Amino acid sequence: MLYQLFEWLRSNGVKVPGGSLFLFITFRMLLAVILSLIVTMVFGKRLIRLLLAKQVGESVRELGLAGEQQKKGTPTMGGIVIILAILVPTLLLADLHKAYIRLMIFSTLWLGLIGFIDDYLKLRAKRIAQQQGIAYKKG
Repeated sequence: MLYQLFEWLRSNGVKVPGGSLFLFITFRMLLAVILSLIVTMVFGKRLIRLLLAKQVGESVRELGLAGEQQKKGTPTMGGIVIILAILVPTLLLADLHKAYIRLMIFSTLWLGLIGFIDDYLKLRAKRIAQQQGIAYKKG
């Protein structure tokens, strides 16, 4: 959106100091990396705390592997932070008229939706098993 804004301003003869920097893909890439790190740091910590408070945790199978119990209780649905860190800078700084950018946005949302549905069904099955008093086993 910012790319389109500065492009529109430039085409209408409005001179914004530093606005021509948005024409350079290297500048927008650097801003996207910095913005992605900021989104991850700000929302990541809050989301993990929220998921831990709601006890949205991972269960593990007993396979006898070393270190498998360390994953127990790890919050699931953390991919939301990754999707935010990808989409926010892309929507703000990319040229949305490019077909590859649209394809990337679509595929990120589509695969994120599949991951969300997978985690939701897993948590729902775990909750149902606990309500029935049955030990939950991953399938």
